[in-house]
Amino acid sequence: MQPITVKIINKSANPLPSYATEGAAGMDLRANLAEPVTLQSLERTLIPTGLSIELPEGYEAQVRPRSGLAIKQGLTCLNTPGTIDSDYRGEIKVILINLSSEKQTIQHGDRIAQMVLGKVAKADLIEVQYLTDTQRGEGGFGHTGKI
Repeated sequence: MQPITVKIINKSANPLPSYATEGAAGMDLRANLAEPVTLQSLERTLIPTGLSIELPEGYEAQVRPRSGLAIKQGLTCLNTPGTIDSDYRGEIKVILINLSSEKQTIQHGDRIAQMVLGKVAKADLIEVQYLTDTQRGEGGFGHTGKI
């Protein structure tokens, strides 16, 4: 797979995001904090990363939770996946929430989320009166049963 070129500004003392393994889809984002942030149970806050990126047109970056952080500490991202559009040039920030029953502290440099890059398809919407019938039809949430 040929990587795409993404310009990045790093105003933190943290290393640039990178892939932890050859097969990793996401790059870890780290907290850029002047002092630790403590979240009480069910509290949420916006954590800066110190990073700004310039994506090529036709791409997006998604900010997603880190599974280890969620299972071990009960910290996860809200508004997930958060979309970073190709024309956004501001700092990447992560909305974290503490879903555990205990307070959790985030330190400078902690890996708080992951960023996944992907292509974006644009749609030409065509207004019609009817849609093509399918076997599923309008069957929605849970329509196929539990088994």
